[in-house]
Amino acid sequence: MKLKSILTLVAAIALGFNAIAANLPKKEVGIQLYSVRQMLDPGAKYEGNVAGLMKELAKMGYTQFEAANYGDGKFYGLTPQQFSKAAADAGTKVTSSHTGRPLNDEELRTGNITDFYAYWDKVLDDHKAAGIEYVVLPWMNVPSTLADLQKQCDALNEIGRRAAAKGIKFGYHNHSHEFNKVEDKVMIDYMIENTDPKNVLFELDVYWAMMGHASPVDYFNKYPGRFKLLHIKDRREIGQSGMVGFDAIFNNASTAGLEKYYVEIEEYTDGMEKGAKESVDYLLAAPYVKPAYSKK
Repeated sequence: MKLKSILTLVAAIALGFNAIAANLPKKEVGIQLYSVRQMLDPGAKYEGNVAGLMKELAKMGYTQFEAANYGDGKFYGLTPQQFSKAAADAGTKVTSSHTGRPLNDEELRTGNITDFYAYWDKVLDDHKAAGIEYVVLPWMNVPSTLADLQKQCDALNEIGRRAAAKGIKFGYHNHSHEFNKVEDKVMIDYMIENTDPKNVLFELDVYWAMMGHASPVDYFNKYPGRFKLLHIKDRREIGQSGMVGFDAIFNNASTAGLEKYYVEIEEYTDGMEKGAKESVDYLLAAPYVKPAYSKK
């Protein structure tokens, strides 16, 4: 085949792929920025430049972000207002954030939690200033007793009440250890049953649920409406392992109460940038993923 013919064929194939991409429905796809944290490291492509990273992710097809780097009143070194503007400049928005802490051992022992709530009030004020809709506590150790777990649930309820008063939705994100038992009760079941659904939502990490030997869809059916956020995760990039039933998860999204979801990637087959792109492409092409999920 002559060179001119080869170039013509390549151009035709490229046009075909572009046409397919152009016809894909527009979808709201979020990503947890923890997924690309190393791209912000010293010497990395976006060192100290979260704004540039958000622009790159937006080009891939991501429309919203979940932050994972709040501290001392700043997000990735930016004030709440600067952080919000950086996302807007990328044509996106930061809709959720992982931050905060549960009661520590001393607070559980003494019941002195004045500083705890002062800390959380500051967290909520800064997230309100950034225009972030959801604030999610990403970790809690397994308590030794149900009495201590109840104290943690009481604290979650109060944080949720304070968040709601500021127009913020508050929730908890699981790993696999929450599917262990505290005394005779599965930890996450107890948390769901002892928090107020008006003020405390759950962000189910579907991969970690499976690693805890639990079915995400079974939990949707057991506690309908409680999982307003999801972490869409696989062993590596989305769809890589074939072990996670994303079709069943998204087909039961209304039962879960889903409002938003975020890709989270902890390991990669061939680099962060490529894995992030492959993950969003997978969800954009998946016929069972809706363009958006309505709030109730």
